Amino acid sequence: MLGNQSSATEFYLLGFPGSKELHHLLFATFFFFYSVTLMGNMVIILIVCADKRLQSPMYFFLGHLSALEILVTSVIVPVMLWGLLLPGMQMISLAACVTQLFLYLSLGTTEFALLGAMAVDRYVAVCNPLRYNVIMNSRTCIWVVIVSWVFGFLFQIWPVYATFQLTFCKSNVVNNFFCDRGQLLKLSCNNTLFIEFILFLMAVFVLFGSLIPTIISYTYIISTILKIPSASGRRKAFSTCASHFTCVMIGYGSCLFLYVKPKQTQAADYNRVVSLMVSVVTPFLNPFIFTLRNDKVIEALWDGMKRCCQLFNN
Repeated sequence: MLGNQSSATEFYLLGFPGSKELHHLLFATFFFFYSVTLMGNMVIILIVCADKRLQSPMYFFLGHLSALEILVTSVIVPVMLWGLLLPGMQMISLAACVTQLFLYLSLGTTEFALLGAMAVDRYVAVCNPLRYNVIMNSRTCIWVVIVSWVFGFLFQIWPVYATFQLTFCKSNVVNNFFCDRGQLLKLSCNNTLFIEFILFLMAVFVLFGSLIPTIISYTYIISTILKIPSASGRRKAFSTCASHFTCVMIGYGSCLFLYVKPKQTQAADYNRVVSLMVSVVTPFLNPFIFTLRNDKVIEALWDGMKRCCQLFNN
């Protein structure tokens, strides 16, 4: 417990409750998830860069999405894994806590901006295919990616700055496995109602600012697909959007539960479960979502594996 007039210069992450055996089991599980996440997303980046069949805007965006998934999970999971091996609570410095929270929120914001752009890309591909190459040219795609990254990092400067301008005098024990903003606000002895309301509005702006274009795009996409006379044509058109739509449902669903709520200082167990969905489960699932439902990616993977086998045989 800290004194009334002092503020924390370091924090202790409470992590996961339970026995040492449970922690070892969690470590093995999350290490497996993290390893598969890294390998899966790195494979997607490599085949998108190397295979000429995947040189299109959709796969260009997919490569950046995979890079974001690697970074998001790498900001959280290694710290969490180290904490599971420690006998007690895990100490994290104030600077490390600020850096972790800023990177986590910035990368997440960038990802939502990119998902919105990918929805518009799918709209142009399905609803305006003859002008697709003109509208979604390489210059446009590069600028979309640059704006997404810059917006994500600039947008989160004030929220993180405002969070750490608070005085943390109640305690320096964070009831989560990373520097969770909701739990940090609980430790403040300041009145946090105003900042929580502003953070709520900013979260609404980010999530719904990218969700609304996605909803509009998919409304037009579904309407266009239903007008296609042949069943095979409808199936082919929908298959180009199915992976992105699944990713959107998982990503937006978990983050709506985590961030779009007026009261940021929510139950720790609730925050812990949803944070695991965002930082561990979603990055783990995305490589499977984008490969198993995409014939071009599967073909590129098989060709890449054949080349690797030939190199080893030679």
